[in-house]
Amino acid sequence: MTESPTTPQEALPLLQVEQVSVRRNRTEVIRDVNLEIYPGEFVGIVGPNGGGKSTLIQAILGLLKCQSGHVLVAGKPPMSKAVFGKIAWVSQAAAYLPQNVRLTVRELVGMGLLNNKNWFSPITSSTSRVDDAIQMVGLEHLANRDVNQLSGGERQRAVIARALASGAEFLLLDEPLVGMDRASRNSLLKLLDSFCHDQNKTILMISHDIAAMRQTAHRMIYLEETIRFDGPPPHFPSLEELALMRGIEDVHGGHHHDHSAEHCGGGDHSFSVSVYPPKGG
Repeated sequence: MTESPTTPQEALPLLQVEQVSVRRNRTEVIRDVNLEIYPGEFVGIVGPNGGGKSTLIQAILGLLKCQSGHVLVAGKPPMSKAVFGKIAWVSQAAAYLPQNVRLTVRELVGMGLLNNKNWFSPITSSTSRVDDAIQMVGLEHLANRDVNQLSGGERQRAVIARALASGAEFLLLDEPLVGMDRASRNSLLKLLDSFCHDQNKTILMISHDIAAMRQTAHRMIYLEETIRFDGPPPHFPSLEELALMRGIEDVHGGHHHDHSAEHCGGGDHSFSVSVYPPKGG
């Protein structure tokens, strides 16, 4: 885990979320969410399924209407012309193309240059912004490879390069680590951190991998209907603290014993699980 390259005292917020509540199908999914993110920060959002993580991202993008409160990106509403091109979303499905779609890495990344003004104009494959984006994610040697021939980690890098080619300052990533092996996951996280430090990009990333977020993000947010924790990773709540925070009661009343012996034929079936690294790690 590394420190954020900027501090709130050095810059104005890139993202401001104030008292935001959003309903979906008449159900309030998130309520009273307050959040500020500054240029160069890497912020990880964690929380249970249905806790509102994707809803918050879609509200930030302007895809969902806020029932109350407001969102500002660089001081402007999300869907305003002034915000266009500043923000890029890499969805969960972005790295999975149908098998019958044939695109090279260069062609996929080039799609990041498309906008409402040039949608029907040809994109030159040698555009320097495309080459720069491919280089930034380390895929120069695969630039002409079919995307469907890439590994999961390589595909994820390719769709992130597409976002970078757009020139976006603010990257929203939805579960980019899913399906990756350990080496690819670690490599991608280092790459994202370098974007913040070397390119002053700002990243807001949804992930179920709490351990990875503790080791990488500058800040962690625990979202379940509302923000229940927002702070540095070493201060992230323990399992017991999370249970109390969520109102989950200890059904054993604090008196646990080894149930494995009852269900696995006896013997020593004890084991230890370390979900979170030690604080400060």
